[in-house]
Amino acid sequence: MSRMIRLRNALTTRNLPTDIWLIVAALALAGLGWVMVSSASIGLLEDSYHYSRQHGVFLLLAICACFFMLCVPLEAWRQNAALILLVSIFMLLLVLIIGQEVNGSKRWIALPGPLPSLQVSEFGKIGLIFYMAAFMSRFTYDLRDRAFSMWRPLAVLAVPAGLLFLAPDFGGMVVYTVCVIGMLMMSGASLTLLFGSGGALAAGAVMLVVMEPYRLARWTSFLDPWADQFATGYQLTQSLIAFGRGHVTGTGLGNSVQKLHYLPEAHTDFIFAVIAEELGMVGAIVVVLLFTLFIVRAMLIGRRAELAGHLFGAYVSYGIGFVIAAQAYINMAMSAGLLPTKGLTLPLISYGGSSLLVTGLMIGLLLRVDAETRHKPRRLPTPSKSRFEPRLS
Repeated sequence: MSRMIRLRNALTTRNLPTDIWLIVAALALAGLGWVMVSSASIGLLEDSYHYSRQHGVFLLLAICACFFMLCVPLEAWRQNAALILLVSIFMLLLVLIIGQEVNGSKRWIALPGPLPSLQVSEFGKIGLIFYMAAFMSRFTYDLRDRAFSMWRPLAVLAVPAGLLFLAPDFGGMVVYTVCVIGMLMMSGASLTLLFGSGGALAAGAVMLVVMEPYRLARWTSFLDPWADQFATGYQLTQSLIAFGRGHVTGTGLGNSVQKLHYLPEAHTDFIFAVIAEELGMVGAIVVVLLFTLFIVRAMLIGRRAELAGHLFGAYVSYGIGFVIAAQAYINMAMSAGLLPTKGLTLPLISYGGSSLLVTGLMIGLLLRVDAETRHKPRRLPTPSKSRFEPRLS
């Protein structure tokens, strides 16, 4: 028992100015991502280091975004949460009108000059988290004592989710839904209604799959990719070949064969397969453990903030934790053949400016929540206009 106590004291961040383990996990994932993007993109263009340089620029922008969010008080985001959500919804609507269509989906808005395209759904996550956190921090008692009050955030979720359906961006819909359902669960909403809503959403997802032939083809190819390995099952079979070639220790950094125009989107959606091929099972497990550490620290930051009475920061942390967890799990499970293929990047690792920038914003928010929890005194109860608003002790 004393040994466990000493180990806990050695690993705790209680006496530190920030959550060092969150920073370690984020830096390790970002560093590994830059190395793997450089490796996976060699040979795709005449300039072998084009994607590596671009990814480095995106990382610098993500670091700047992180410091920006770290410097802005959470109260500023809470007061403007509804406006930020409206801007996000407007951008999701705008992308349907003027967005670039890639592989049958409108997800990007082209920026002028040499600037990269903007993936609107990534930035929409921030607006959704802010609004849900502001709502849940204000109506905590409603969500816990009045079971059907949870329909309001679900109704708000339906708007961006519907716009993503029109894009179509089925993977983004799943991430948005997991985020809101997870935040409602952490707020103490009725689990019975949450499970019922989850079942209804799952039934709706099945209907969406059946209605569209391309989605049905993706689902059937996921169940048996080798049945049509040169058409609908091509991506998954090539990804599984990469996993098989990696064995335990991998073929070595830079020695992937599948990235040489066999595996589509090797530096973005299927970068986890390249990691498994070059670094083997050991490298894949390390990535899973790093994401686990990141998500656990995000949840612990949220829990400490909740106990200290910083409810808005707590729900922001929970929302970020669920978004990263959902996106990382879906991407890695997709590469391993556990889920149908979806156009979702692996946070902090895959190539992509919008994804890296938004993840940098999220890390900055987590660090801000942690800083306010550590350095601000416990909040005292304040008069409330509604008897259902939280009264904190």
